[in-house]
Amino acid sequence: MIFSLFKKKKEKQLSDTDRPADLPALTIDLHSHLIPGIDDGSKSMEESMELLRGLEALGYEKVITTPHIMFDAYKNTPEGIKEGLASLQSAAKAEGIEVEIETAAEYYLDEGFYDHLHGGEVMSIKGKYLLFETSYVSKPLQLEEMIFEIGAAGYTPMMAHPERYRYIKDPDKEYKRLKDLGVLFQVNVNSFGGHYGRSAKGLADFLSKEGMIDFLGSDVHHKRHVETLTGVFRSEAYRNVFKNNTIRNEELT
Repeated sequence: MIFSLFKKKKEKQLSDTDRPADLPALTIDLHSHLIPGIDDGSKSMEESMELLRGLEALGYEKVITTPHIMFDAYKNTPEGIKEGLASLQSAAKAEGIEVEIETAAEYYLDEGFYDHLHGGEVMSIKGKYLLFETSYVSKPLQLEEMIFEIGAAGYTPMMAHPERYRYIKDPDKEYKRLKDLGVLFQVNVNSFGGHYGRSAKGLADFLSKEGMIDFLGSDVHHKRHVETLTGVFRSEAYRNVFKNNTIRNEELT
């Protein structure tokens, strides 16, 4: 049996994250890095089991884990991701973890993206949504063209953590332009707690206030991310997300 700090804390975490009855809990997560050894997320199966136990303790019943696909750094393939998923599912079952686990991918908009989009199986979320990210500091020159190609290929473009892109200088104008292009926004829950810095928190709060958030993701890479979620789930900022936005995670059954 794999030792787990989260397993020992499970009962306490559930109490700590007790939310008011009028505030929906997230039971489905669509962004994480739980398959061990294939990107900058979990480094081992033991760590993956700890992370899954922590997410289960927080009330998650299903995770759609999303390894990076990047031309230079993480040359993951659908076949390799599926093999990793099967191993993760098998280990979770053996450990008695009841969280349902599926997989998609987080695509980086780089020189290899068109080949992934048109050259084979696309690791989309529920066969519908394509989760993508960009450089944090430089807006891709062909961002709008790539978004158009995603739609033309039959997928709905979903931007991962739009609050974290430092090239956003005029959020009202730039986010609305992306919305006009049909992009859905997946904001990281931990952004509301300042985990990624003041700028990301400010943009997350802006998106929440403007009602632009479609999905919430944990973006769990390591134990600290799971632990930080606990406080955010009790925050007023988290409550405001549900007041101002239609959060669609529970559609991903």
